[in-house]
Amino acid sequence: MLRVHKVELAPNNRQSTFFARACGVARFAWNWALAEWKRQYEADEKPNEAALRRRLNALKADAFPWMLEVPKTAPQQAIKDLGQAFQHFFRRVKQGGKPGYPRFKKRGIHDSFRADNGPPAKGQDAVAVDGRRVRVPKLGWVRMREPLRFQGQVKSLVISRKVDRWFAAIAVETETLPHASRKNHGGAVGVDFGIKALATLSTGEVVIGPKPHRAKLRRLVRLSRSLSRKKKGSANREKAKRRLARLHRQIADIRNDAIHKLTTRLVLEYDLIGIEDLNVRGMVRNRHLARSIMDQAFHEIRRQLEYKADWYGAQVVVADRFFPSTKMCSGCGAVQAMPLSARTMRCGCGLEIDRDLNAAINLERYASTASSAGIDACGEHGAGAMASATA
Repeated sequence: MLRVHKVELAPNNRQSTFFARACGVARFAWNWALAEWKRQYEADEKPNEAALRRRLNALKADAFPWMLEVPKTAPQQAIKDLGQAFQHFFRRVKQGGKPGYPRFKKRGIHDSFRADNGPPAKGQDAVAVDGRRVRVPKLGWVRMREPLRFQGQVKSLVISRKVDRWFAAIAVETETLPHASRKNHGGAVGVDFGIKALATLSTGEVVIGPKPHRAKLRRLVRLSRSLSRKKKGSANREKAKRRLARLHRQIADIRNDAIHKLTTRLVLEYDLIGIEDLNVRGMVRNRHLARSIMDQAFHEIRRQLEYKADWYGAQVVVADRFFPSTKMCSGCGAVQAMPLSARTMRCGCGLEIDRDLNAAINLERYASTASSAGIDACGEHGAGAMASATA
């Protein structure tokens, strides 16, 4: 199977200039293809990315000779990505959702380019990895901050920029995994995600999230205010913009590190993981809680749990959105109102338990019941039947 390891690079000035040039070529190809797509559509033609790639190949030697200085896959992949963007656009239009028409790209925003590991062409080396360095076509060897995590055939790499740092996402065809084996086979756990604690497990363990956005909010406000006071186009404004971007990157890195550690530990220690389908879009409408909710990144936690569970043979069961995990007593199954201000579940049966722990226990039972009943992991069979089964 295909695994991707994203590694930070340590390029010199010449290599950084090459990366910036290759990103510029990919960005130009995207913008050129998007403008041509619009022109053909307005002329009642039927544009497609394959025809646009062939046309650019025929033009670039004479019209855009500077494109030949970078790997040929950089502009080609950009046009392929544009074709996929239009596929997403048409699918969303058909489904009645928010379309999201492709936009022109700007320099410095999501800069990246791709190099494939095809057969070596004349004057062009294939992608390769040797210890702590990677070979980029038409450039040569570039140092990496750490060695490649996976052993296998290197298929491609995508080089991208975050603020002032360069990264290489290296795709490898391999059967190895980051962790050799799982620790606890047959165990089940319910996980309740929240604001006060990032996750509460049905075992009673409470995982406190770093909340990096809230922790660095004062500095974030100060740098944002400083940027707004700088004159547009000035060198000081560019410096202030880089300082603010570095802080945003630091916040994202802290959050991603905590989420990766939590999700990896869960799939390694448990065979069955029960979570709930949170309505994050509805939750953030509460302006008092919106910042804290977005700071926890609930969607990213679920995304990582699902693909890591697939890697290691675990199962993630997602409870129906209307399953009363918080309102249902984990002792007798009675359902009662639980406002946000109530942090303890007090039931008529005499049970007194933390509301998050109560929800996690209910989610564990939901997952166990769903797994034994053969219900799919998406929780689409409704909360009513499952609530009666867990009562």
